[in-house]
Amino acid sequence: MKQGISTGAVPCHVAKDTGFPPSATAGAGGPPNNWQGWSVVAGFAALIAVGTATILPHSRPGFIAYVAMLCVLLIGVCWWKGEPPRWRWGGD
Repeated sequence: MKQGISTGAVPCHVAKDTGFPPSATAGAGGPPNNWQGWSVVAGFAALIAVGTATILPHSRPGFIAYVAMLCVLLIGVCWWKGEPPRWRWGGD
C-alpha cells in the first residue's frame, strides 16, 4: 500500500478516536466523525432548547450568560477531544 493512502473513511492524518476532526482548510473544526462527538453536539442543542424554555422567559441576560457558558464548554470539549488546531491549505 502506498504511503498516505487510507482505506478507512477517516483521512490518514486523523486518529480514528478523534471525536472532532479538523476541516480541510480552516484551523479547526469539521463535523464529528463518531457517535460520541455527535452525542456532544446533540447534548449541546438539547441544553440550548431547555434553556430557551426555562431561562429565556424570565431573564434575557441570564440566558445569554447560559448560552455563553455552554459555548465555552463545547469549545473546551472540542479542543480536548479533537485534533490540535493548525492552519491547513487543503493538501495537508
